[in-house]
Amino acid sequence: MPLQRARTLVRWFVQPLSGPERSFWRVVTSCLLAAVTLWLLNALNKTYTTRISYPLRWTYDADHFIPVRPLDEAVAVQVTGRGWKLLRNTLGLEVRPAEVVVRRLPISRSLPASALRPALIGTMEGLQLNAILTDTLYFEFDRLTERRLQLRLSPASDGSALPFAARFVPESVTFRGPATTLNALPNPYPVHLPQAPAGSTEGSIIVPIGGPALVQTDVEQVRVKLQPRPLLTRTLPVVPEPRNFPANRRFWLRPAAVPVQVEFFAEDSALLGPGQVRVLLDYRQLHLPDSTLQPVLMPLPARVRGARILTPTVRFSTAEALPPADSL
Repeated sequence: MPLQRARTLVRWFVQPLSGPERSFWRVVTSCLLAAVTLWLLNALNKTYTTRISYPLRWTYDADHFIPVRPLDEAVAVQVTGRGWKLLRNTLGLEVRPAEVVVRRLPISRSLPASALRPALIGTMEGLQLNAILTDTLYFEFDRLTERRLQLRLSPASDGSALPFAARFVPESVTFRGPATTLNALPNPYPVHLPQAPAGSTEGSIIVPIGGPALVQTDVEQVRVKLQPRPLLTRTLPVVPEPRNFPANRRFWLRPAAVPVQVEFFAEDSALLGPGQVRVLLDYRQLHLPDSTLQPVLMPLPARVRGARILTPTVRFSTAEALPPADSL
């Protein structure tokens, strides 16, 4: 029986849609819309007390100062007013923001919300201000300055110099923003390549400048022409590292230090020393007829662009022979 009653009820609702009574539902829908509209109009004509967020407009010396953190866009208040006025404020229709005037910059860093009462009352049309729910507005400003910096290519991700030089067009860029941020920028300013090209190129590429937050530049990108760079050379004396040598047996090597010629760029000169280059001597590679070993270079750091051992062999001798004057 319950199932039969449910089927009868569904049929009663659906049957007018498929028969000549289809207009019945149009009448029902129109009545519902009219009822909802009348209810909404009646509700909006009533008076309510509620909490809203009222928009703010900040006034300060924008030619000489800049906010270094976001300013509050609204303040929480409790108001009384008709539903129409509250709806208009919620939708942001024809709402005049309350003006917040900031003086004594950059010393001032806060403002009591009670100081906004005159501005709020003067801009709230049709609303009665009951209370300001926000205690204090906090802000931070810095002096707005400009600084012009020369440009240079930033080093590789490992800190080593890049294998090419760069010519920028323009050669310098003007940065505009907070004084504290601009004073911390390096001079010359490093420009990062989107993707470091292999080798050198005679063409040019377009590179964005970038920069910290709140800092603007007079140009958004520069043209960079890459050119090959000459390598510097230096000869380093490197003491070989013995491996697989007989234990408890005294031996000598001649020469005791192997000269290694390395190639590098000028920026890496201060970081380059004997400890950066290692040479290996493996006893298992001993050439018995003349008792010599061939030195082998260990993996080089990224700042070393090339290296070669100037001494092809190292003579090995044991305690049975007299040690040479220049041996260990």
